[in-house]
Amino acid sequence: MSNTVWRNWSRTYEVTPVRLASPTSLQDLVSAVQAAITEGLHVKAVGAGHSFSPIAEAAGLQVNLDRMSGLLSIDKARRQVTLGAGTRLHQIPALLAPHGLAMENLGDIDTQSIAGAISTGTHGTGAGFRGIAAQVVGAVLVTGTGDVLRVNAEHNAHLLPAVALGLGALGILAEVTIACVDAFDLTAVERPEPIEAVLENLPERAAEADHFEFFWFPHTETALTKVNTRRPSGEERSPLSRARRWFDDDLLSNDVFRATCAVGRAVPAVVPLINRAVGHLTGHRSFSDASTNVFTTHRNVRFTEMEYAIPAEQAADAFREVRRAIERNGWRISFPVEVRFAAADDLWLSTAHGRATAYVAVHRVVGEDAGDYFRTVESIMRARGGRPHWGKMHWRSAADLAPSYPRFEDFRALRAGLDPQGIFSNNYLTRVLG
Repeated sequence: MSNTVWRNWSRTYEVTPVRLASPTSLQDLVSAVQAAITEGLHVKAVGAGHSFSPIAEAAGLQVNLDRMSGLLSIDKARRQVTLGAGTRLHQIPALLAPHGLAMENLGDIDTQSIAGAISTGTHGTGAGFRGIAAQVVGAVLVTGTGDVLRVNAEHNAHLLPAVALGLGALGILAEVTIACVDAFDLTAVERPEPIEAVLENLPERAAEADHFEFFWFPHTETALTKVNTRRPSGEERSPLSRARRWFDDDLLSNDVFRATCAVGRAVPAVVPLINRAVGHLTGHRSFSDASTNVFTTHRNVRFTEMEYAIPAEQAADAFREVRRAIERNGWRISFPVEVRFAAADDLWLSTAHGRATAYVAVHRVVGEDAGDYFRTVESIMRARGGRPHWGKMHWRSAADLAPSYPRFEDFRALRAGLDPQGIFSNNYLTRVLG
């Protein structure tokens, strides 16, 4: 045994692998996988550990890809870049900036590796924009037979919709090629609005903005809306001052919020009062900056999360059901409910497969019991054809997930061919894929 205990970011699970590997090249990775096959060890790759589900749990050989990172090549004509699979999202802007490029869309957390982000279906918001995995145009992975599989427009192109979002079930990614766009700026407008007014016009709000989302602190009547508008890079910017960013994003959103969550956990009765106060302190600002400086935020308050993807037109009604459930059960919830949007895509296991999608996410501070709250929200979302985020908490299994994904059996057949011995399996993948 390695005697090294590995924990994910939210501390929802931990594992002690039999052995660790930190390959520096594709050949190193191939050798590590082939050795594991010979020894009969299960293999999983890990990145930042920012999944709340045990999708990356590795009880056999744990492969850390941090040393396989960075910009490997660039095709300026096609605006495509190839990255080492271990490259963290927060490293990518500096790699792309000298070439005048940016990623088309991002989520609000950028600690994940590019391989982990696409393999779990990480996304941002914007009704006209797809998730990060849909930006993948090529990949190199090591399969369960120890072979190297190249997938791009020239090689095995028909497999790209499966490989781009593969849950780590088809192999270990070594390289990822991303279709980028010209660098751009965002103008951000963040403000509090009456929650019912937002819900009444939610489809229009999502459709008319480049990127729209809102947060709602339970027990309040206010939504904190965020609208980001794309603009060419190089126009005059009005970024947040260093002091304002520190005050908003470090002091209020992390330090003060951590303290209020601790108080709410100790004395649940005061949570509604705290949430109303938080709503008055946050959400009033507008600024413009490079896209990555607007999309992403720094979070160090540890939490657990469940997120469901539902048809976009059902977002308002689903949200109202969640709100009624919180009130009906008398729960005291410190963390906000978050609603975001994404365009449809054709990836086999994408939560946005074949439909315009709304994402409804619920959270609890680490240490709080999320069970009843999350399970109730899950039942609300399931009734609306909801698909759970693969990297976040849920209780679904293969039998009831399969009808939600038209290409589910195709994916399972491909998995059987690429990993015939199931060396990339773990308990989570067995549950959700069979």
